[in-house]
Amino acid sequence: MKKFFETISNIWKIEELRNRILITLGLLAVYRFGCQIVLPGIDSNQLGSLADETGQGIFGLLNAFTGGAFSNASIFALGIMPYISASIVVQLMGIAIPYLQKLQKEGESGRKTINQITRWLTIAICVVQAPAYLYGLEAFGVPNSAFVLGKGIDFIIPAVIILVTGCVFAMWLGEKITDKGIGNGISLLIMIGIIATMPQSFVQEFVSRTANNTGGLMFILIEVIIWFLVILASVLLVMATRQIPVQYARRTASGGYEKNVMGSRQYIPLKLNASGVMPIIFAQAIMFVPGLIGGAFDETAAGQWIQVQFSDIFGWAYNILFGLLIIIFTYFYTAITVPTNKMADDLKRSGGFIPGIRPGKETGDYLDKIMSLITLPGSIFLALLAVLPAIVVKLMDVQAGWALFFGGTSLLIMVGVAIDTVQQVNAYLLNRHYDGLMKSGKNRKVA
Repeated sequence: MKKFFETISNIWKIEELRNRILITLGLLAVYRFGCQIVLPGIDSNQLGSLADETGQGIFGLLNAFTGGAFSNASIFALGIMPYISASIVVQLMGIAIPYLQKLQKEGESGRKTINQITRWLTIAICVVQAPAYLYGLEAFGVPNSAFVLGKGIDFIIPAVIILVTGCVFAMWLGEKITDKGIGNGISLLIMIGIIATMPQSFVQEFVSRTANNTGGLMFILIEVIIWFLVILASVLLVMATRQIPVQYARRTASGGYEKNVMGSRQYIPLKLNASGVMPIIFAQAIMFVPGLIGGAFDETAAGQWIQVQFSDIFGWAYNILFGLLIIIFTYFYTAITVPTNKMADDLKRSGGFIPGIRPGKETGDYLDKIMSLITLPGSIFLALLAVLPAIVVKLMDVQAGWALFFGGTSLLIMVGVAIDTVQQVNAYLLNRHYDGLMKSGKNRKVA
């Protein structure tokens, strides 16, 4: 505990890190404040049915990602998800479109152009989603009387502009946090939205267990213990790597490499879960399709069966298909984000090789084989974590809102973002400690 408080004290002493943390907290506070501002022309007192309808299911998950802004009919109701969708589309298009491939190789200038394309695509997605959200409020049970100005063009157009602007502003906040603050801004906005719904979900679970005499405090304690074990498993999944040993030949004075004379030995860390939460996001996007198909054939028995089976995110049919899609997308996303052939070429150019494997193509094939082997358990583990909320609902009768924090995208995002932010803070601490030693001239080691 003493070491922890010393670390906090050291963080506060570093002016740059302190300022970055304060900027981050300030911008996150602005986002949370905006999530409570209801769209002009909507009576917030008549949105109770919207909160009830978005308390569970797919829209409950979306509401969690926006920190309750979706159910509040807030100016940030679209959240940051349109930007995430645009980023995924641009990333996938980069595989097939030569122009984007060229931009990816141009370094910083190419990255700026890709970011600009992503921003414009975000606006285009918002322009489609905003009116769909406004007209969809009636389907969530919001009465017509809640629309103070009616649902004519004089309300829809300003509301669409506000929703689009809200998403763009949230995107700007995320980028500013990344540039001026600490951590990945977009991920932090999603995480803070998820965390904002956690206390209410836990209180609902606590009241349900105690008031209805369905386990009481002992069962709450068991749930909390299981929750911490799941967090530990998620941390292991995020951080687990397979270390591949790499040997480097010693350079000669002419710039070549001496044969059979070995230099330093290093390792290539191949992550067990190199794709992060992206397979879950992809799979959830696909899981909307069965419901749409069932709705299209609503008059048939098959269509009604599909709607019943795939509208419940805690149902067995939904989660079996969900888990299979996650395994498939894990392999797919890992294949496009881990360039094993490029890694092999870079090793060959730098005089490095894996002991017992010939440089070049054989090294690329070996790395690809290792990635395939470690991706299988990683994808299965990811799928199990993703469907764990459904398991605890079915076996332990946990409230739907609280169950979402037992796994899936919510928990993995919280764990991944927390680890990334802590690592950045730790890097600041280590760098400042190193600079301090260099400036004071004390304890310097001579190689």
